[in-house]
Amino acid sequence: MATCEVCNNEYDRAFTVTTADGGKHVFDCFECAIHALAPSCAHCGCRVIGHGVGEGGDIYCCDACARQETKAGAHAHAGAS
Repeated sequence: MATCEVCNNEYDRAFTVTTADGGKHVFDCFECAIHALAPSCAHCGCRVIGHGVGEGGDIYCCDACARQETKAGAHAHAGAS
């Protein structure tokens, strides 16, 4: 039986996530995995569990947060004024 590294729950169906850098993490549910591994939006702080929006090296949960943070808009068309 494995123990979740976030909530310390011992669970017979826990799973291991291996990250790109070779790290291994054990969780009892996706909620704990998201809490531990998903990036946070640079504007509002919510966990980004989808594709998100990258802008200036930061990640945002949506274009609205990217626009509010950067004041330029993450999806501005090239050459648009």
